[in-house]
Amino acid sequence: MAKLTLDLHDIFNRGEQIEAALNRIVREAVEKKIALVEIIPGKGSGVLKERVLKFFQQKHIKSQYHRLEKDSKNFGRLWVHFRH
Repeated sequence: MAKLTLDLHDIFNRGEQIEAALNRIVREAVEKKIALVEIIPGKGSGVLKERVLKFFQQKHIKSQYHRLEKDSKNFGRLWVHFRH
């Protein structure tokens, strides 16, 4: 199964770049019919992870994916599942 990965470590403190990167990865997953996207906000304080979760709760984004899963073994990783 093909998957995409987005590591946010390098842009953790650049709000507009985070939003752009998340929009880009969702668009790419939809266009290429990728079933799984791995988002790595990192462990840190959890602020970036909360921002990513809030992004995926937006109505226009939520309608594009099937389910969002927090990795139970790695606090700093999320899985976004798409159904095409």
